[in-house]
Amino acid sequence: MNIAVRYCSKSGNTKAAAEAIADELGVKALSVDDPAAVIDEQTDLLIVGGALYAYGIDERLKVFLSSLSKENVAKAAVFSTSWLSKHALALMKKALASKGIPVAEETFWAKGKEISSHLDEARAFAKKAAKA
Repeated sequence: MNIAVRYCSKSGNTKAAAEAIADELGVKALSVDDPAAVIDEQTDLLIVGGALYAYGIDERLKVFLSSLSKENVAKAAVFSTSWLSKHALALMKKALASKGIPVAEETFWAKGKEISSHLDEARAFAKKAAKA
C-alpha cells in the first residue's frame, strides 16, 4: 500500500502528530511547503493534517489540497491539532470531497497546546486509517 502523510504546521503540534502517524506507518511526513510533498503518483491513502487559524485552514494547506486529484489519491484521512475547535477537520474533508477524493469518517483531533500526551492516539489513528 502506498501511503503519504502531509501536514501544515505553525506551532509544531501538527508536525509532531504527523511524524507520529508517519512513524507508525513506516513512511515520512512531509510539510506541504516541501517541494517533495506533491502527490504526483498513485497514492492509496493520503493522511493530511492542519489546524484552524482565524476560522479557516492555512492558505498553504488550501493550495496543497487544491493541487490533489482523484486520479492520484484513492482515499484520504484527516487529522488536526487545535486549541479551540475541530472545524479544520470539516474544512479539509470538504476540500478533498470537492476534488472527488473519498475521505474516511475516522479522524484524529488533539485539543490543546501540549501534543506529547496525544501521540499514542495519533499512532492508533494511523493504524485504523491504514486498515480502513
